[in-house]
Amino acid sequence: MRVRILGAGIVGLSVADELIRRGHDVMVIDPAPGSGASYAAAGMLSPAGEAWYGEESLTRLCLSSLELWPGFASRLGVPVHTRGTLLVGVDAGDVQQVERQLAVLDLAGVSYERLGRRDLLGHEPGLGRVGGGALLADDHSVDPRAVVAALLARVGDARVGDTRVGEGDEATDLTVIATGARLPAPFSSLIRPVRGDVVRLRTPERVERTVRAWAHGEQVYVVPRTDSDEVVIGATSEERDGPLLPTVEGVWRLLDSARRVVPGLDRASVAEVTSRDRPGTADNLPLVGPTQEPGVVLAAGAYRNGVLLAPLIARLVADHIETGAVESALDPRRFLMKEDG
Repeated sequence: MRVRILGAGIVGLSVADELIRRGHDVMVIDPAPGSGASYAAAGMLSPAGEAWYGEESLTRLCLSSLELWPGFASRLGVPVHTRGTLLVGVDAGDVQQVERQLAVLDLAGVSYERLGRRDLLGHEPGLGRVGGGALLADDHSVDPRAVVAALLARVGDARVGDTRVGEGDEATDLTVIATGARLPAPFSSLIRPVRGDVVRLRTPERVERTVRAWAHGEQVYVVPRTDSDEVVIGATSEERDGPLLPTVEGVWRLLDSARRVVPGLDRASVAEVTSRDRPGTADNLPLVGPTQEPGVVLAAGAYRNGVLLAPLIARLVADHIETGAVESALDPRRFLMKEDG
C-alpha cells in the first residue's frame, strides 16, 4: 500500500520502519523530524515504574512492548541500558508512596526486589539519605535521540519531507496520523497536551542505574546514558498553554529533588533545559487504529510511554493495515463514537 505518515517522532518513524519492512510504500511528512516530545524524552522503558491503579490495560501493553525492545534496538543498532531501575523514597511519606507502587505491581504480577537503605546504596552508591525502595530489574532505558537518528537513517531522507498536509492525497491509499500532542481536525479534541520540563546534566559522578524517586513528596527521575556522562532529570507535568519554554519553578523543583536523591549532582553542569508537550488522552491509553474518516488511522496519545510503546504501536498499525485487526483497548473509535452521539 501507499501510506502517508504525518509526524516523524519516535512513533511515526517506528510505524514507517515497520511498514517499509513489510514492503509498503511509505512517505513521512514532518517539517522538523524528531523535534517534539521524542527530543525531550528521557527514554525510560519502564512498565513497572509507570504502573498505577486502574491502568491495568496500559500496564499489560507496556509489558508487551518491552518484550519487543531487544529485537527493535538490535535492528536499529542502539544500546539499551539494562541495569534496571531503582524505586526510591527519601522520607517516611515517600516510602509509603513506594509501597503503594509495589502494591500495584503485586496486583499486576510484576516482580521486584524490596530494598532497605543499605541495599539501595549497594546498588547505587551515589544515593543520598533515603528511607527505602525497590529494584525493578526489568525496567530499562534508551536514548530516544539515538533511536530517532537510527530510524531516520533506516527510513531514508528520500522518504521524509515537509510536503504541505493535503498535497499528494490522490497518490495515497491510507494516512497514519502520528503528530504527537497536536492532532489535526477533526481529531484535535482527542488529545490533551501535558507540558513537561526536562534537564540534561553533565556529571563526573557516575550514576549506574535509572532512579525513580519521591523526594519529600516530589516525583523525580534520574536517567543515566550508557555511553556518556549525561544524566537526564525529569519531569514536571502541567496542563498549561503558552510557548514551549521551561519555567523557573519547574526547573528548580527538578534540580532540588534530584540533588536530594543523588547529592553528587551538585557538581554537575547544566547542559540543556527542554520543555515539550506529551500527548495525553482522557483515559491515558493511546489511540491506535481506524477512525470515522475512511483511510485515516491514528497512532497517537502515548502520553508518558511514547518511547516504550513505539515498537508495539508500529506493529499494531501495520497489522491493522494488513488484516484489519484492532486492539480494542486502543481503538480511537471509543471516543469518536461518543462525539458523534
